[in-house]
Amino acid sequence: MSTMVETASDLNQRIAERVRGLRAAQGLSLDALAGKSGVSRSMISLIERGESSPTAVVLEKLAAGLGVMLASLFDAPAAQAPGRPVARRADQPQWRDPASGYLRRNVSPPGVPQPMQIIEVHFPPRARVAFETGGCDRRVYQQVWVLEGTIDITLGEERHRLHDGDCLAMQLDCPTMFHNPTRKPARYAVVIAAEPHAKR
Repeated sequence: MSTMVETASDLNQRIAERVRGLRAAQGLSLDALAGKSGVSRSMISLIERGESSPTAVVLEKLAAGLGVMLASLFDAPAAQAPGRPVARRADQPQWRDPASGYLRRNVSPPGVPQPMQIIEVHFPPRARVAFETGGCDRRVYQQVWVLEGTIDITLGEERHRLHDGDCLAMQLDCPTMFHNPTRKPARYAVVIAAEPHAKR
Protein backbone atom coordinates (compact mmCIF):
# COMPACT_ATOMS: atom_id res chain seq x y z
CA MET A 1 0.00 0.00 0.00
CA SER A 2 1.62 3.28 -1.12
CA THR A 3 -0.20 5.63 1.23
CA MET A 4 2.96 7.58 2.16
CA VAL A 5 3.65 8.40 -1.51
CA GLU A 6 0.03 9.31 -2.12
CA THR A 7 0.01 11.37 1.08
CA ALA A 8 3.14 13.28 0.00
CA SER A 9 1.60 14.02 -3.41
CA ASP A 10 -1.76 14.94 -1.85
CA LEU A 11 -0.03 17.19 0.67
CA ASN A 12 1.89 19.07 -2.03
CA GLN A 13 -1.47 19.68 -3.73
CA ARG A 14 -3.05 20.68 -0.42
CA ILE A 15 -0.17 23.11 0.31
CA ALA A 16 -0.62 24.53 -3.22
CA GLU A 17 -4.35 25.14 -2.60
CA ARG A 18 -3.77 26.59 0.87
CA VAL A 19 -1.07 29.05 -0.22
CA ARG A 20 -3.11 30.09 -3.28
CA GLY A 21 -6.29 30.43 -1.19
CA LEU A 22 -4.66 32.39 1.65
CA ARG A 23 -2.93 34.73 -0.81
CA ALA A 24 -6.19 35.36 -2.69
CA ALA A 25 -8.15 35.91 0.54
CA GLN A 26 -5.67 38.61 1.54
CA GLY A 27 -5.70 40.19 -1.92
CA LEU A 28 -1.96 39.70 -2.34
CA SER A 29 -0.32 39.44 -5.76
CA LEU A 30 2.55 37.00 -6.26
CA ASP A 31 4.94 39.96 -6.12
CA ALA A 32 3.40 41.25 -2.88
CA LEU A 33 3.69 37.85 -1.16
CA ALA A 34 7.26 37.53 -2.47
CA GLY A 35 8.05 40.88 -0.85
CA LYS A 36 6.44 39.94 2.47
CA SER A 37 7.90 36.44 2.69
CA GLY A 38 11.33 36.68 1.08
CA VAL A 39 10.42 33.75 -1.20
CA SER A 40 10.86 34.44 -4.92
CA ARG A 41 7.82 35.03 -7.11
CA SER A 42 8.78 32.10 -9.36
CA MET A 43 9.08 29.72 -6.38
CA ILE A 44 5.67 30.79 -5.02
CA SER A 45 4.18 30.22 -8.47
CA LEU A 46 5.68 26.70 -8.64
CA ILE A 47 4.38 25.90 -5.13
CA GLU A 48 0.87 27.18 -5.96
CA ARG A 49 0.77 24.95 -9.04
CA GLY A 50 1.91 21.94 -7.00
CA GLU A 51 5.04 21.67 -9.16
CA SER A 52 7.55 22.09 -6.32
CA SER A 53 8.24 20.19 -3.10
CA PRO A 54 9.06 23.17 -0.88
CA THR A 55 11.39 22.78 2.10
CA ALA A 56 10.36 23.50 5.69
CA VAL A 57 12.39 26.72 5.61
CA VAL A 58 10.53 27.98 2.51
CA LEU A 59 7.14 27.02 3.96
CA GLU A 60 7.95 28.78 7.23
CA LYS A 61 8.76 31.98 5.31
CA LEU A 62 5.51 31.72 3.34
CA ALA A 63 3.51 31.11 6.54
CA ALA A 64 5.08 34.21 8.13
CA GLY A 65 4.34 36.26 4.99
CA LEU A 66 0.71 35.09 5.07
CA GLY A 67 0.41 35.66 8.83
CA VAL A 68 -0.46 32.04 9.64
CA MET A 69 1.26 29.24 11.54
CA LEU A 70 3.28 26.76 9.50
CA ALA A 71 1.06 23.85 10.60
CA SER A 72 -1.99 25.50 9.01
CA LEU A 73 -0.45 25.19 5.52
CA PHE A 74 -1.13 21.44 5.76
CA ASP A 75 -4.84 21.89 6.58
CA ALA A 76 -7.47 20.82 4.09
CA PRO A 77 -9.49 23.64 2.49
CA ALA A 78 -12.18 24.96 4.85
CA ALA A 79 -14.98 23.25 2.93
CA GLN A 80 -13.37 19.85 3.56
CA ALA A 81 -12.48 20.55 7.20
CA PRO A 82 -15.73 20.48 9.19
CA GLY A 83 -13.93 21.00 12.51
CA ARG A 84 -14.67 17.64 14.13
CA PRO A 85 -13.14 17.34 17.61
CA VAL A 86 -11.28 14.05 16.93
CA ALA A 87 -8.41 13.58 14.47
CA ARG A 88 -7.87 9.85 13.90
CA ARG A 89 -4.26 8.72 13.56
CA ALA A 90 -4.88 7.53 9.99
CA ASP A 91 -6.22 10.97 8.99
CA GLN A 92 -3.39 13.07 10.44
CA PRO A 93 -1.34 14.49 7.56
CA GLN A 94 2.36 13.64 7.49
CA TRP A 95 4.92 15.64 5.55
CA ARG A 96 8.64 15.06 5.00
CA ASP A 97 10.99 17.99 4.53
CA PRO A 98 12.90 17.30 1.30
CA ALA A 99 15.98 19.15 2.61
CA SER A 100 16.52 17.61 6.08
CA GLY A 101 14.35 14.50 5.85
CA TYR A 102 12.48 15.36 9.05
CA LEU A 103 8.93 14.03 9.22
CA ARG A 104 6.16 16.13 10.78
CA ARG A 105 2.65 14.98 11.56
CA ASN A 106 -0.20 17.38 12.34
CA VAL A 107 -1.84 15.71 15.35
CA SER A 108 -4.51 18.32 16.15
CA PRO A 109 -7.96 18.12 14.54
CA PRO A 110 -8.11 20.64 11.64
CA GLY A 111 -10.68 23.42 11.55
CA VAL A 112 -11.24 23.46 15.33
CA PRO A 113 -11.32 27.05 16.64
CA GLN A 114 -8.67 26.68 19.37
CA PRO A 115 -5.45 28.67 19.77
CA MET A 116 -3.12 25.66 20.02
CA GLN A 117 -1.84 23.01 17.62
CA ILE A 118 0.07 19.79 18.32
CA ILE A 119 2.68 18.40 15.96
CA GLU A 120 4.84 15.28 16.24
CA VAL A 121 8.28 15.38 14.63
CA HIS A 122 10.67 12.54 13.76
CA PHE A 123 14.11 14.12 13.33
CA PRO A 124 16.82 12.10 11.54
CA PRO A 125 20.35 11.64 12.93
CA ARG A 126 22.66 14.63 12.31
CA ALA A 127 19.85 16.59 10.61
CA ARG A 128 19.59 20.36 10.95
CA VAL A 129 16.86 22.89 10.11
CA ALA A 130 17.17 26.66 10.61
CA PHE A 131 14.07 28.88 10.62
CA GLU A 132 14.25 32.66 10.23
CA THR A 133 11.34 33.11 12.64
CA GLY A 134 10.43 36.61 13.71
CA GLY A 135 8.70 39.74 12.51
CA CYS A 136 5.19 38.30 12.90
CA ASP A 137 2.29 40.57 13.77
CA ARG A 138 1.34 38.39 16.75
CA ARG A 139 3.05 36.45 19.50
CA VAL A 140 3.52 32.74 18.81
CA TYR A 141 4.46 30.44 21.68
CA GLN A 142 5.88 26.95 21.30
CA GLN A 143 6.78 24.13 23.66
CA VAL A 144 8.99 21.25 22.52
CA TRP A 145 8.71 18.00 24.52
CA VAL A 146 11.33 15.37 23.67
CA LEU A 147 9.83 11.88 23.57
CA GLU A 148 12.95 10.01 22.41
CA GLY A 149 16.53 10.97 21.68
CA THR A 150 18.41 14.26 21.87
CA ILE A 151 17.79 17.56 20.14
CA ASP A 152 19.68 20.88 20.23
CA ILE A 153 17.52 23.98 19.87
CA THR A 154 19.20 27.34 19.33
CA LEU A 155 17.10 30.48 19.91
CA GLY A 156 19.04 33.48 18.69
CA GLU A 157 22.29 33.18 20.69
CA GLU A 158 20.95 30.70 23.27
CA ARG A 159 21.37 26.95 22.84
CA HIS A 160 19.46 24.25 24.74
CA ARG A 161 20.28 20.53 24.61
CA LEU A 162 17.16 18.48 25.34
CA HIS A 163 17.02 14.76 26.19
CA ASP A 164 14.16 12.25 26.75
CA GLY A 165 11.37 13.88 28.76
CA ASP A 166 12.80 17.44 28.66
CA CYS A 167 10.48 20.27 27.62
CA LEU A 168 11.48 23.73 26.36
CA ALA A 169 9.09 26.70 26.36
CA MET A 170 9.90 29.38 23.82
CA GLN A 171 8.50 32.33 21.92
CA LEU A 172 8.97 32.38 18.14
CA ASP A 173 10.45 35.85 17.82
CA CYS A 174 14.03 35.16 16.69
CA PRO A 175 15.92 32.79 14.37
CA THR A 176 15.57 29.19 15.58
CA MET A 177 17.65 26.15 14.70
CA PHE A 178 16.86 22.49 15.39
CA HIS A 179 19.76 20.03 15.25
CA ASN A 180 20.05 16.35 16.10
CA PRO A 181 23.71 16.00 17.19
CA THR A 182 23.57 12.21 17.57
CA ARG A 183 23.61 9.11 15.35
CA LYS A 184 20.11 8.14 16.52
CA PRO A 185 16.77 9.60 15.39
CA ALA A 186 14.92 11.91 17.76
CA ARG A 187 11.18 12.22 18.26
CA TYR A 188 9.46 15.16 19.89
CA ALA A 189 6.05 16.78 20.28
CA VAL A 190 5.52 20.46 19.56
CA VAL A 191 2.62 22.46 21.02
CA ILE A 192 2.11 25.84 19.34
CA ALA A 193 -0.24 28.58 20.51
CA ALA A 194 -0.73 32.00 18.96
CA GLU A 195 -2.28 35.16 20.36
CA PRO A 196 -5.01 36.75 18.25
CA HIS A 197 -3.75 39.10 15.52
CA ALA A 198 -2.49 42.34 17.01
CA LYS A 199 -4.16 45.54 15.85
CA ARG A 200 -1.44 47.99 14.88
